[in-house]
Amino acid sequence: MPLPGRARGPTIVTAFDVVALGESMVTFLPSRPGRLADVPSFTRGIGGAESNVACVLAAAGHSVQWVSRVGADGFGDHLVDAITAYGVDTSAVRRDPARPTGIYFRTAGDRATDAHEVAYYRAGSAASAMAVDNVDLDAVRAGRVLHLSGITAALSADCLGLMRALTARRPGRPLVSFDVNHRPGLWRDTAGPRVLLDLARGADIVFVGEDEARDAWGLRGAGAIRDALPEPDVLVVKYGKGGAVMFDRDVEGTEDADGTATLVGALRVDVVAAVGAGDAFAAGFLSATLRGLPAKDRLRHGHLMAAAALTVPGDLAAPPSRDHADRLAALDDQAWETLRLGPGWTEAVTRADEEVRTP
Repeated sequence: MPLPGRARGPTIVTAFDVVALGESMVTFLPSRPGRLADVPSFTRGIGGAESNVACVLAAAGHSVQWVSRVGADGFGDHLVDAITAYGVDTSAVRRDPARPTGIYFRTAGDRATDAHEVAYYRAGSAASAMAVDNVDLDAVRAGRVLHLSGITAALSADCLGLMRALTARRPGRPLVSFDVNHRPGLWRDTAGPRVLLDLARGADIVFVGEDEARDAWGLRGAGAIRDALPEPDVLVVKYGKGGAVMFDRDVEGTEDADGTATLVGALRVDVVAAVGAGDAFAAGFLSATLRGLPAKDRLRHGHLMAAAALTVPGDLAAPPSRDHADRLAALDDQAWETLRLGPGWTEAVTRADEEVRTP
């Protein structure tokens, strides 16, 4: 089934459903709550916006490739092995003997609270050296969808040059998915918001939080964001607990240049940790897009994958089975609004009354 989007040239034979490019890091999760200064030990995991999306999509049954650079070190070995274990193709990942793999430590609190701490050790990392001349561009363009994020653009001038090349509109390119992921602390100057807006304008599918659009661009509300980003065929504006709005220009018969707007409320979730939810949402949305599902279902699958991430302590969670997710996405509006999900909900269930519980 063809993907949504305007015609972009001749049909290209692709090897993967999705290719994701970006930095992944080894992450150290605390053994107990408290300040980093007080945590006695950590558990090793992995984290990275684009590799998170790749892992969730692969676990959901899609063919996915991750393209990046890692150090020729033990942490690089761990990243490649861990991401491969999810079913992601890592054959295009390059090793850099001169630069290390990035790592970071975080506390157990929610990132949204003042008490939360994150300590990054990624400056000069192998991934920050990605550039047009050292990345396999054929591999990058080998998917039906190419998924990128604004984090990569902030890593270095070379990474920004690569991002500009990949978001340039050219015949035959993959459908470009772009998650804005505004991270002010990564940018060395004040140009970040303008750069992210320019990159988003070159994409076909854009994900952005209403809060980050407000912080980066001074825009309030989905309508204002759409006005600033008229180019993407699909724009998804996320409101956190308030749900998400999708603007879709590809609905047949639409006369409005912005396309139709579809709002789907978020699920009620017993949150364990608010990390990785945005990446999981993008993965669920892209999975449903690859399957040719309508707007409402794409947003619901995004919310379901986000709920999986929210109910585990790390960045990655086992997604629900496709049948399970499809059954939940097909609920009527009242059942969707009263659905509440907690830890362990993605495990297989056999009775419908176990899937839906009201408070």
